[in-house]
Amino acid sequence: MPELKTRLKDLYRGSDSASIWFRYGLTAFDAVSILFFMSTAHIPHGPELIAISWFIGLVIALDLAARFWISSNRRKLFWRIYTLADFVVLLSLLLETILPGGLAFLRILRGLRLIHSYHLLQDLRRDSRFFRRHEDAIIAGINLFIFVFATSITVLVFFMDSSGSEYPYIDALYFTVATLTTTGFGDITMATPAGKTFSVFVMVVGVTLFVRLAQAIFNPQRVRYTCGQCGLTRHDVDAVHCKHCGGPLKIRTSGVE
Repeated sequence: MPELKTRLKDLYRGSDSASIWFRYGLTAFDAVSILFFMSTAHIPHGPELIAISWFIGLVIALDLAARFWISSNRRKLFWRIYTLADFVVLLSLLLETILPGGLAFLRILRGLRLIHSYHLLQDLRRDSRFFRRHEDAIIAGINLFIFVFATSITVLVFFMDSSGSEYPYIDALYFTVATLTTTGFGDITMATPAGKTFSVFVMVVGVTLFVRLAQAIFNPQRVRYTCGQCGLTRHDVDAVHCKHCGGPLKIRTSGVE
């Protein structure tokens, strides 16, 4: 058992090629499970979908068990937002037999795992020059993407009559984007107080995420490098001195392009 625990620690935290590819594989699994849960949240779950959901749930449970086993601070790990999201996903799967399809929408919370786990940020910063140069824009774009599709599923499950439209998910996505951008065409609207309140939430949070993405795209790019004197972590790509304290920086570059 100690050998297994040591091996798991290496896979989840190590810097060798096997560990890196293991974490990329888990991230690919996250992406596939997110797409599956989002695309099936609004449709009845027959035996095939239930079987796939349970298989994904088993992998999530094994991953959670492994991370808690090797963690030195289980309390801190438990209260991380994506850990709580995984517990909610597993709970919705366990209750599937009691409320068939009724809690499927909760599985969109799986989207919180993307980017924010498995030391993925560190791996991408080390392995991808493109990610290092556009990190803020990429993360902001992923957050906006997850918000849009998670909100669309929520609209579809709680606020729309899917039987009254030939393309209910497209209508929910259309309403979400129109509301988020405050375009408000008016052809699809919320009539109930709860729906109107939710629309306000989408406008406020969505516009914030959209503005964050625009700032990340148009602002000068920054790289992560901790200044040895003041601890500032974000600097210009070609910086040789810290703007905060003036201390020398030794940011690794690939030479003149």
